[in-house]
Amino acid sequence: MPVATIVDDSAQHMRKAVEHVQQQLAKVRTGRASASMLDAVKVEYYGEPTPLAQVGSVSVPDARSIMIQPWDRTALQSIEKAILAANLGITPQNDGQVIRISVPPLTEERRKDIVKQCKKMAEEGKLAVRNIRRDANEELKKAEKTEHFSEDERKRGEDDVQKNTDKYVAEIDKILAAKEVEVMEE
Repeated sequence: MPVATIVDDSAQHMRKAVEHVQQQLAKVRTGRASASMLDAVKVEYYGEPTPLAQVGSVSVPDARSIMIQPWDRTALQSIEKAILAANLGITPQNDGQVIRISVPPLTEERRKDIVKQCKKMAEEGKLAVRNIRRDANEELKKAEKTEHFSEDERKRGEDDVQKNTDKYVAEIDKILAAKEVEVMEE
């Protein structure tokens, strides 16, 4: 396998690891209302677990509330049960037309706990990136023997993989820093 292919493949895997961290951090609850808080909620709709977004429209009228307007009013109770079952620390209020959710402000202690969770997720992402680097370097060493390319080419490939590793680890740090600011602000 050519050096460039190994480097490109590893960069692609690293990008996916960064995207995964970004998705994980997006699900973390901050003191602010966000429709993405409800992404993991599955509603029992006609006997099938269905994503909430497919059962109704989710909107965020202000920073402290979420509103769910179901397409079918008969699903109101199912939506309410699904939100409670998701154990998100929020309580839905059903008024017969829509479901409103008030997002309470977080305590300082809770914010610090959330930041710790975020740091742990980011560290797992960085570890994944480093593991991809290790695998790519091993592939380069194997390919050097089987493909018979020079040691200089392998070293150049390892340097490129390291540059990508540094770039994606820095990107994870940047995403984490932005999330920390978001969590800690009132």
